[in-house]
Amino acid sequence: MRAVTGPTDHVVVVGAGLSGLSATLHLLGAGRRVTVVERDELPGGRAGRIERHGYRIDTGPTVLTMPDLIDEAFAEVGERLTDRMELQALHPAYRARFADGSELDVHTDAEAMEAEVERFAGASAAQGYRRLRHWLQQLYAVQRHRFIDTNFDSPLQLMHPDLVRLAALGGFGRLDDRIGRFLPDPRLRRVFSFQALYAGVPPARALAAYAVIAYMDTVAGVYFPRGGMHALPRAMADAAADAGAAFRYGHPVTRLERSGDRITAVVTAHERIPCDAVVLTPDLPVVHRLLGRRPRRPLRLRHSPSAVILHAGTDRTWPRLAHHTISFGAAWERTFDELTRTGQLMSDPSLLLTRPTASDPQLAPPGRHLHYILAPCPNTETGPGAGSWHDLAPRYRDSLLAVLERRGLTGIGAAIEMQHLVTPADWTAQGLAAGTPFSAAHTLAQTGPFRPRNLVRGTVNAVLAGCGTTPGVGIPTVVISGKLAAARVTGLRAARPTAGTARPTPRGIPA
Repeated sequence: MRAVTGPTDHVVVVGAGLSGLSATLHLLGAGRRVTVVERDELPGGRAGRIERHGYRIDTGPTVLTMPDLIDEAFAEVGERLTDRMELQALHPAYRARFADGSELDVHTDAEAMEAEVERFAGASAAQGYRRLRHWLQQLYAVQRHRFIDTNFDSPLQLMHPDLVRLAALGGFGRLDDRIGRFLPDPRLRRVFSFQALYAGVPPARALAAYAVIAYMDTVAGVYFPRGGMHALPRAMADAAADAGAAFRYGHPVTRLERSGDRITAVVTAHERIPCDAVVLTPDLPVVHRLLGRRPRRPLRLRHSPSAVILHAGTDRTWPRLAHHTISFGAAWERTFDELTRTGQLMSDPSLLLTRPTASDPQLAPPGRHLHYILAPCPNTETGPGAGSWHDLAPRYRDSLLAVLERRGLTGIGAAIEMQHLVTPADWTAQGLAAGTPFSAAHTLAQTGPFRPRNLVRGTVNAVLAGCGTTPGVGIPTVVISGKLAAARVTGLRAARPTAGTARPTPRGIPA
């Protein structure tokens, strides 16, 4: 594995998002002195927090899976994830509501889910689910260490027996077709393939290998931290600070100083911080601006669809909403065509509704409820530009509320007493390419060794982390990206402690 050359005693991590915090914990565990600079006044990056009128709003991801991967980072500083935060397993992980009025609770327990599938679609479908679950487990086992948790230096690293095993499992077929072999019912296929949207590719075109995301959601389990999703980056930052990391909040980076092919200092709006190496976690356009160069690629990067998110504080809720509810429209193929090809807003939207107060009522004032309504939309390269959303946003909000009214959330518009609307214009203002929080799409040409590398050509002591680089989008993969970045700095292949075990006290040096 290629690694940073020269001294690496003091590392500056730019960005206190999940990837930067993961890198920090792994670097501390390897004995490095770490300074973290963050433009915001709190950790989290996209997993931030806004407080309005007694509502505590998570601004980023709402679905937490694979906490054992996060536990690896805590283990590097001699701790456990559960030392810092309380996790609640969600039952059901999701509730799926379909246009025909049917509902399906998605359980991660095998027997409970088999019984639910049989109730929903019959005994034959339940048998198909058993086979699907076994296939998902095999798929994840093959990909976990060889294709996900790996620093790629060359596509030749793919030449391994695990590549043959992945092909034998049908990983290079199409996701929708492969799921359909187990579950002919189109409603069930949606439950196990909608996750392809996270990867920015329609299920009909996505590689079947991306069913590993469905494994994380529907087999490994979905969790929620007490105190909201922002409790996760807060816990990681606290553990890192106690292990010796220095944090500089409210310190936007203005430039990187260099001498030849080395970064020698990170300059913020408030100070100059000398360093031996740097881990850069902002979105790729920001990183390229700081580095003063953009890597050449044979093909232009394609970006995932974006999202409109309405955070709504209400004086009531609706009994059929679980913590996470997926409201599927009748359209499916047309929806993905609109999101990725024609650039139109969904004509028959499928929505993710999250009700965090179902699990933690303290996220809202007494007697009030918090709802998070996510509507996928085209990014600003495919659909309306950032400037169009000033006028479009209020109309689209009203359209979404009208859809929810028709789907049984009677009176939702009148029930809203606090709202915070986020559109692609807001993502653009944060410096996110194409106005999307989901970064580069996981097409075949942008996956594994073909995704933007985490080493920087022409700079020997800079490493990238975050969803724009290896391995990709989502909390589990972003956490892994921080681990991989740390390994590039230390030159050590990070050990994989058993989840829930702690390492000895770290060798980190106080900053």
